[in-house]
Parts: sequence; structure tokens; C-alpha cells
Amino acid sequence: MSEEREKTMESAKPSAAEKPAPEKILKPINAAPEPAPPADKPKASGARRVVLLLVLAALLVGGGLYGWRTVRFYETHVETDDAQIEGHIDPVLPKVLGYVMQVLVDDNQKVEAGQVLLRIDDRDLRSRVATAQADLDNARAAVLVARSMVTAADTTRVKTAADVDRYASLRKKEEISQQEYDAAKAAADAARSQSEASVQQITAASARVAQKQADLDFAKLQLSYVTVPAPASGYVSRKNVEVGQFVQAGQPLLAIVGDGETWVVANFKETQLKKMKVGQPVTVEVDAYPKHAFHGKVESIAAATGAKFALLPPDNATGNFTKVVQRVPVKIVLDEAPDPARPLRAGMSVNAIVDVR
Repeated sequence: MSEEREKTMESAKPSAAEKPAPEKILKPINAAPEPAPPADKPKASGARRVVLLLVLAALLVGGGLYGWRTVRFYETHVETDDAQIEGHIDPVLPKVLGYVMQVLVDDNQKVEAGQVLLRIDDRDLRSRVATAQADLDNARAAVLVARSMVTAADTTRVKTAADVDRYASLRKKEEISQQEYDAAKAAADAARSQSEASVQQITAASARVAQKQADLDFAKLQLSYVTVPAPASGYVSRKNVEVGQFVQAGQPLLAIVGDGETWVVANFKETQLKKMKVGQPVTVEVDAYPKHAFHGKVESIAAATGAKFALLPPDNATGNFTKVVQRVPVKIVLDEAPDPARPLRAGMSVNAIVDVR
């Protein structure tokens, strides 16, 4: 029995020929994929090196061209961004003091030259006009009185002169005394002096009339100042006046920014003025319109630096001297007429480029 069992177990064991080949063994599902065979690394790195060299060469050529053009440009041009648009700004100042009765405009409103902007209470000035008119009437009446006095003095002068003639003939006949003759002569002299004095009174009265007429004209002129007109056409700016406000003569109330001529004031360094001359062309780039260039020319170059007009100009005689490059204002006028689509407002920042060739 034991021998049959051993034979049966040996027949149940698989033979070596029946064992599965190693390459046919199934792989697990989650096993990682086998790596791809390595590429040709020397060829790929060589291509990248060529591309990199080409890019660097292009950058060097482009940078060289840009640098050359920049150097050439600054050899024939000077520029500054220390520049701005300038225009006419007319202050509106009252010429008389008083309380504001009416304000007829508002901020940024378009006005024409001569348009009424505000009115000041005129009652005090009207009373001054009435007083001046009364003084003038009195002075004219005084002239009439002086003329009547001249007429009376002339009558007395003629009468006393005739009396002297009559008394002279009577004195020759010794019909009157010397005392009576001297009295008649003295009366004639007094009448003549009185006549001359009355004529002088007319002159003085006439001068007084002229003075009172001037006072009346001045009072009327002051009365006309209660109506404040626009000095020029433009836009109302910096309005700081309201109804009921008490204003003094010469007090700034508002400003009118002109809507016509504008120009550029560019502050160039003193080292940039070597080749700059009046009439040279200028290109103006306004920050508000970056894609549009304005064209103009140099109209004038200031005779002094901007520091000389400062509130506290620098004084280099104190011993603490530090050299600072100064700037000189240059006025540039534009060739183009004002463009409503691109208005140039006073104070706008610009970049000015002057062709100094």
C-alpha cells in the first residue's frame, strides 16, 4: 500500500517540462510601465545651443542698433519733461468794496469778454453820486453870484471914475477942496480894485466847478464798478465768492482761463542750451494724449534762470556753496491751431524735444 501511495503522489507532481516559462508569467495590474529607451542626447543639446546662440546674437544686434540710434538721437536733440502748458489766466478783482448782491456765473462756465460776472451793492455809491451832484450845483451857483458881483463892481467902478473926472475939473476951479477930490479918487481906486477882485472870484468859482465836476465823474466811475465784467473770453476758474460776502477792492474773486492761445514753457538744463537757438523745431508730447505729437518752435529763451525769480533766491556768497545745474525757461509756441478734440489746458505736463541741428 505504501508503495502505491508514493507512486500516486509522484505522478501528481508536475514535471520540469510542464513548468511555465519565466517570460510568460503575468505581471501585476498596478505595476509601473517600463521606461522608454534613452533618446539621442547629444543631438538635442546641440540644437538647443544653436537656438540660444541665435537668440543672443539677435539681442546683441538689436541692442547695438538701439544704442547707436539713441546716441545719434541725443547728438542732435535735447529733451526735458520739466515742461508744461501755459495760457492766459486773467484774475477778476473788484475795484470797489461792498457786499456782493449777485453772482451770475459758476465754476468752469464759458463766458465772453464783457459778460457780467457779479454785482456789488451800489446804494452807498449812489449816495456819493448824489452828494457830488449837489456840490457841483452849488459851485455853479457860486459862479453866477460871482458874475453878478462883477457886474455890480463894474457899475461902481464906472461911477467913481466919472466922479473923479468931474471933481478934477471942479478942483481946477477951486470950487471943491482938495480933501473932497482925494476922497473921490480913493473911492474910484477902491471900486477898480473891487472889480478886479470880483473877476478873480469868478475864476476861483469856475475852478471850483471843475473840481466838483471831477468829483462827480469819479463818483459815477466808482458806481460803474459795482458791475464786474469778464476781462476776457474763457472759462471761470477758482471761484471763491458768494452772495452776501463783503469784498475789498483788489480782492481776488475768481479767474478766467483763456480759451485761445496756449504755449509751452520748458525748463532745460543750462548744459542743454549750447546748440539751442530761436526758431528751431520742437516736438511736444502731451501726457494727456500719448499717441499724438504736437509741433512747434522755440520762440525765446529766458535771460535768467528760474531760481533767480524764486521767493528766496539762493545766495552763494555765504560760504556754503554746492554747485547745482540750473534750469532756464524756454518758451515754445505751437504751429497747429487749437484742436477741440485735444484741448490743451494750462498746467498740463508735456515732454519737449528740440531738434538742435
